[in-house]
Amino acid sequence: MNDDDVVIEQDGLEETGMSEEELEATESRVDAKATKLKKELDACKVERQEYMDGWQRAKADYVNALKRFEDEKKALVSRGVVKSVETFLPAMDSLARAEAAGEIPDAFQGIAKQLHDAAKSLGMEQFGSIGDAFDHNLHEALGQDAASTKEEDETVSAVLEKGWKTTESVIRPAKVRVAQFEG
Repeated sequence: MNDDDVVIEQDGLEETGMSEEELEATESRVDAKATKLKKELDACKVERQEYMDGWQRAKADYVNALKRFEDEKKALVSRGVVKSVETFLPAMDSLARAEAAGEIPDAFQGIAKQLHDAAKSLGMEQFGSIGDAFDHNLHEALGQDAASTKEEDETVSAVLEKGWKTTESVIRPAKVRVAQFEG
């Protein structure tokens, strides 16, 4: 019989001929075996928890990497749009000046509409008008003008060049003059 294979029969103790000492020795081996198994079980629980913690960290790293990749992808798309818009701005500025002067022939009205539609599809928006509240995030102040009333203080008094923005960022700030009230 192997030391690890201990079988105790309670009912037939007298029939097996085990003495009290043999019974105590058997109980001692059983206790030792139980203690050994408990230590192995505790070690397995610790090892399982380490594996679980490692797996959870790896899963969290994977989820974070997916989010980071998605954010980087969005940033790259946004930078591509900004780069396209920056290249596109001189044509849009020329178109705006021609429209303001009424110099676009009827034959080119369709092309002008296509350019405006393209700008809109890229999320481009032109901004900067006289009377707007001055915002250093949107406007570049190139001078000051005297304001006649307190309400006109810190407002745009002249637009030298319109600004352009997308939904995410300002592509080019509007170049303006700012009214200052001295009263």
